[in-house]
Amino acid sequence: MNLETNKIFVKKSQKELFEFLKEMNNYEQLMPENTQKFEVDGDSFLFELKGMPEIRLILKEKTEYNQIVLGAASSKFPFTLTANIHEIDKNTAEAQMVFEGDFNPMMAMMIKNPLQKFINTLSENIEKL
Repeated sequence: MNLETNKIFVKKSQKELFEFLKEMNNYEQLMPENTQKFEVDGDSFLFELKGMPEIRLILKEKTEYNQIVLGAASSKFPFTLTANIHEIDKNTAEAQMVFEGDFNPMMAMMIKNPLQKFINTLSENIEKL
């Protein structure tokens, strides 16, 4: 299952946005309002949204100033959440969140809308930075 957000423009340089997104503590600012739990542990963070199970995301990969890839710590729900960052000019960056997961069709049908809403919220909150 692949989901993506609209491309957004952020009033930060590509490097500033990359540096912000590679810091796990900063994701707390991007979480939806219904976040009940948020804990950082090194290169990972654990969060829980109301009515959903806890999810731990680990920093899997980073490509200087262009991409941050977070992945699920659990092999039960294998997925990645990628932030693609492009420079528009020295004070503006373009970003897009891409979710890729390997779920059975029934599970995909159940979680598609909540997941799309979640990544859209992350993206909207990045845009407000």
